[in-house]
Amino acid sequence: MSLEIKDHKNSKRVKVIVIKESELDRLIFPFKKHTITSLEYKPFSRFTLAKSVNEVFEGKLGGSLVDILNDRKTGTVILEPEINNKKFDKDFLVKLSTGFAYLVGNPNFDSMSGKYYARFYVKHQDSSDSYLRKAYTNLDLHTDGTYVKEKTDWLIMTKMEEQGVSGGESVILHLDDWEHLNELSNNPIGQQNFTWGSPKSKNIDYKVEHPVFTKDKSGKPIISYIDQFPEPKNMEQGLFLQKLSDCLEESKNKIEFPLPVGSTIFSNNYFWLHGRKPFRENTNLSRELLRIRGTFFN
Repeated sequence: MSLEIKDHKNSKRVKVIVIKESELDRLIFPFKKHTITSLEYKPFSRFTLAKSVNEVFEGKLGGSLVDILNDRKTGTVILEPEINNKKFDKDFLVKLSTGFAYLVGNPNFDSMSGKYYARFYVKHQDSSDSYLRKAYTNLDLHTDGTYVKEKTDWLIMTKMEEQGVSGGESVILHLDDWEHLNELSNNPIGQQNFTWGSPKSKNIDYKVEHPVFTKDKSGKPIISYIDQFPEPKNMEQGLFLQKLSDCLEESKNKIEFPLPVGSTIFSNNYFWLHGRKPFRENTNLSRELLRIRGTFFN
């Protein structure tokens, strides 16, 4: 099948690849060879999935994903499989997302789940220690991997299922479209080391130090930031973080859109920030997400 890459209706920076049902049908047989357990225990089996996914697109999908994710002008792609048929269950989506990931790099170990991926619910009631699962709270713009020692080059988020959902739209912002980038990335405080911790649910027993802003190989600013995890050492750092948070959330260049069930957002983690709008209250609300994050192949 030919690979068709379109611009998202809300931004030319975001690319969209629709995967037709007929293309997904070609993956049913090769995917059946692998159980979820075998994928978790045998890392080499995940590369077989990636090869099968790539072959559906004549070997062109992997290179296209790498190009999009590394291009500063773009850096995000949404993969939209046509999964209205029940033959494509949640195990199929785990395998499909795994295939996407292993076309570009190696996932990090996710300490929260103890696997190379994490699955979690957002529901009406929640007793967790993270904004991630607070349905009626705005999930402010952030990047991933701020509190771990491993590099986090890219991030996959796949919507597995949802019910009783109104609101909760995805929100993303390209760093170069942010009105306050020059002001805050050049502020000396943003280039200081900040201490980053994490709540107990993340299962990380250490803290790390790094700046909010650094530069890439071409000298352009990149960001590593989430509002819940920095531990400011003084008044200057605390006030800087408050201004940073306010300026991000007040940006008029945020891109907001609903993500279809089964779809995957695949983003560069250095110059794209992501978040989520609050849901409207509903006692039946439930959304399951899958997350994979990792590094590019050398």
